[in-house]
Amino acid sequence: MFDLVVVGEGGGPDETNLSAYLFKPAAGPWEEGIVALEAGSGQGTVQKLLQRDPHLFNTPDQPSARTKPYSAAEIYSLVRCFLISHAHLDHVNSLVLSAGSLGGPRKRLCGAKQTLADLESVFADRIWPNLASWNEDDDDHKLLYTLLDMNDAYELLIPNVSVRSFPVSHGHNIGGNYDSTAFFIRYDPTGLEFLFFGDLEPDTLSHSPQTINVWRAAAPKIPTSLSTIFIECSWPSSRSDDTLYGHLKPEHLVHELEVLATEVVKVRNAAQVSGSSARPVRKRQRMNNPPVASPPGDVRGALDGVRVFVIHCKDTLDGAHDRPNQTLIIEQIKALLEPKELGIEILAARQGMRIRI
Repeated sequence: MFDLVVVGEGGGPDETNLSAYLFKPAAGPWEEGIVALEAGSGQGTVQKLLQRDPHLFNTPDQPSARTKPYSAAEIYSLVRCFLISHAHLDHVNSLVLSAGSLGGPRKRLCGAKQTLADLESVFADRIWPNLASWNEDDDDHKLLYTLLDMNDAYELLIPNVSVRSFPVSHGHNIGGNYDSTAFFIRYDPTGLEFLFFGDLEPDTLSHSPQTINVWRAAAPKIPTSLSTIFIECSWPSSRSDDTLYGHLKPEHLVHELEVLATEVVKVRNAAQVSGSSARPVRKRQRMNNPPVASPPGDVRGALDGVRVFVIHCKDTLDGAHDRPNQTLIIEQIKALLEPKELGIEILAARQGMRIRI
């Protein structure tokens, strides 16, 4: 379905490993168009990754695959759009810094209304030169603002790739609730998709719980058309709830996955009730008296076939290289999940990783 390269998966303070992913449909070459999903790290990081693995973006399983290594500049010249969950610097740093040097055709900058408004305040000839505009005919600006609707519709990003966007809560600041975005990213020819979360806080702590809406949209698709999820877990278990700053720790991530499992069981129970009806029911009767699903009950195995890539782990720079926070966080998540037997596979997204979805 998709080839995805992890340019950066950290949440800071290491500025060399910030949220950034590049992906394309697996059926075609990178030359047919790339989506940049977040843009914390960018060209400089890709250049260093290519020094370590020159063939990171080569796909030998394609018959006409390119064998010559790409350069970082070539890869970013092939980007057709940037899909941004929110405008915090660890998600847009490289987008801002490299906007004036991007090669190739003009690139769409896709995000929610507030995300684009925040980026407008950056590209305003003060913090950074004005390198983006809303005018589709304005080729002098390298970036084209493109508003994403927060509704039930899928919107085209590049040929054969569409996105459906949901707001999720990322904390509360002086201006009120602060939203990030969750994206259902679909390969249109097959209908297969993956789910990617920007930063988010647990619904149990939020002033405006919204993640439940994402889980309810995901539940009917699991695992047939949706089997891969990217979700943050910024802090280890030792972090207190009042210092999460709009993020998750293992206890909250596991609870969110339990909520998803419960929604999946509800959908399956409802389908069983509907499918076991002994006699046809007229449309008017079905609307007035919908079948009631049995209680969700046991959620063991509800997420069989689903894999979760944990992202945005915040690290410490205290010289303790033998045990990064990501390793600790993954261990804690797995330990909490094991007795629940949800069936889910937990993986660490690592910088420089190539993932086939």
